[in-house]
Amino acid sequence: MSRVVLKNLKKSFGAVDVIQGVDLEIEPGEFCVFVGPSGCGKSTLLRMISGLEEATSGTIGIGDKNVTHSDPSQRGIAMVFQSYALYPHLTVAENIGFGLSLKRMPKPEIASRVQEVARVLQLESLLDRRPKELSGGQRQRVAIGRSIIRNPKVFLFDEPLSNLDAALRSQMRIELTELHERLGTTMIYVTHDQTEAMTMGTKIVVLNRGKIEQVGTPMEVYQNPVTPFVAGFIGSPKMNIFEGKLAHEMGCSTYGIRPEHITVSDGAGKWTGRIRHIERLGADTLLHVDVQDIGQMVARVDGSLDFASNQSVNLTPMAGKEFRYPS
Repeated sequence: MSRVVLKNLKKSFGAVDVIQGVDLEIEPGEFCVFVGPSGCGKSTLLRMISGLEEATSGTIGIGDKNVTHSDPSQRGIAMVFQSYALYPHLTVAENIGFGLSLKRMPKPEIASRVQEVARVLQLESLLDRRPKELSGGQRQRVAIGRSIIRNPKVFLFDEPLSNLDAALRSQMRIELTELHERLGTTMIYVTHDQTEAMTMGTKIVVLNRGKIEQVGTPMEVYQNPVTPFVAGFIGSPKMNIFEGKLAHEMGCSTYGIRPEHITVSDGAGKWTGRIRHIERLGADTLLHVDVQDIGQMVARVDGSLDFASNQSVNLTPMAGKEFRYPS
C-alpha cells in the first residue's frame, strides 16, 4: 500500500478548467471515495492519477515517486472500470491471469496466483466458466481479480457498480469493503452515489466544479458539512436548505436542517405547514410539507406514525442540529 499525494493539480481542456488546483493526501491503506455530481471532475481526477489523462500542471506522487509524467504501467496502479471488459472466449481463470500471461510468467506460478485471488474473491468454483455464464456481480469480481493479481500499490475504481441492479450494488458494496479490509491496499473509488461514499469510504472527498469542497470521514462530512453544497449533497434525503426570509430570521445567509432532525406534531411548533405528499419507506416515512411563507420541507418520522395528505402539522428543528452559513 502506498500514499498518494496531489499538489496543486490542474487540468484544462482548452479554455475550460476541469480540475482547479486540487491538493490532497491519501494515506497508505485508506479507502478514499471521490464523490460529487456529474461533471464535477471526479473521474477526470482519477484518470489523472492513473495516467490516462495528462495533468496540465501540478504533481502526482504515489509512494515515494513523482509519477506526474510516468506511463500508467509505471505507476503501480490497477484500475477497474464500469465496463467489465472481460475476454468472452477465455475462462475466468484465464481472464484473471491474462496480464501475467502477457509477461510470460511460468504457468505454475500463474495458476498458483489465480487460485489465491479466486479464494479471496470467492470465485474458486467458477474458474472454468466463461463470462457469459456469470452474473453481473461475478463478472465484476473477475474484473477486480484481474487487478488484484498484479499486486498494485493503489487500486482505482471508476463507478464499478453503476451497471448493477440495486440489490446487487448493495451486496457488492459489502464485498468491496471486506476486500479492502483483507488486502489493506490503498483504494480510490469514484461515485456520484453518496450512499456508496458513506458506506464504503474511510475518507470522503466531496468535489464540486473541479474543486474540493470538503475532506473527512463519512460522519465528519455528514455531521459537520462546511459548505451549503456539501450539506445538500451528502445525506438521503438531502438536507432542507433555505435562503431568503427564513435564513434572515435565523441570522445567516443560508439555513439548513436535516429531515431526521425535524419533529412533527399536531401541537405547538416553530413552523406550521400542510402535508403535500407522503413517502412510506417501511421503518421510516418521509413527509413533504408545504410550510407557510417558507416553502417545502421534508421531515423523516417513524414509519409507525399515521399521517394523511393535506393534514396540517407543526414542525420544530431539534436543538443543536441546525446549520447556519456563515456560522
